[in-house]
Amino acid sequence: MVSAPLTSSEVPFPPSSLPQEQPALSVVIPSYNEAERLAASFAQLDAWLAAPSAAPVEVLLVDDGSQDRTLALLEAFAAERDCVRVLAEPHRGKAATVRAGILAARGDLILFSDADFSAPLSEARHLVAAAREGAQVVIGSREAVGSKREGEPFYRHFMGKGFNLLTRTLVPGVRDTQCGFKLFTREAAQAIFTDLPSGRGGEIEGPMVTAFDVEVLFLARRLGFSIREVPVRWVYAEGSKVSALRDAYRMALDVAKIHVGSWRGVYPKDLDGSSRS
Repeated sequence: MVSAPLTSSEVPFPPSSLPQEQPALSVVIPSYNEAERLAASFAQLDAWLAAPSAAPVEVLLVDDGSQDRTLALLEAFAAERDCVRVLAEPHRGKAATVRAGILAARGDLILFSDADFSAPLSEARHLVAAAREGAQVVIGSREAVGSKREGEPFYRHFMGKGFNLLTRTLVPGVRDTQCGFKLFTREAAQAIFTDLPSGRGGEIEGPMVTAFDVEVLFLARRLGFSIREVPVRWVYAEGSKVSALRDAYRMALDVAKIHVGSWRGVYPKDLDGSSRS
């Protein structure tokens, strides 16, 4: 269950936090070669940070070995904001980058969000509310009743629908595994990400879109954590690194690897379908 510091009914939790404070919410934002889009992201992040504070928050900007000016821009942004930290990681892909940020986070709740904020940070209040009601893993969904998609190309929506068919046996009942907006209680985050197989790989070259979100949710189920899917507003951001053909093949291969890993005992055994509390 969510621990005591989450006392305010006003969510999300924009900060005026000091480094020594124990944050109620950690926001992990991975980045790879995002220099051209960071100005817009920083503007949204600053607007969220400027809202009235209900509880201390920290933001972790995690660079995935970017080859452009991303790291320098992240460091400049963080230098002027006490609640923002930067982690500079080697280029190992999104799974390893998110894992590094989550394991470094100090919050009672830990959210990871894509750097383009396709799901605006203001939507975090819905995920936090679900966690306060007892969910241990809360996933933003573009498919749940009440969600809104804005500006998404048809082929992207079609790809998502097709990919969901591949994941149903691994995470039954989850309608949108790939939305980059997920929140975890601290207990769930530590248990899931500490030994996440896809997050422990070596250095790679170039952008790589993977199905690590599916592995995260599959492992959450295996470990007995409760999962809730909540509708969010999602705005398509230009400049996506997703390649329709290349990445569809890679993600399908990732799903197959999770199946094989399950059969070979790579993941913990089922906990009789029971949820932790």
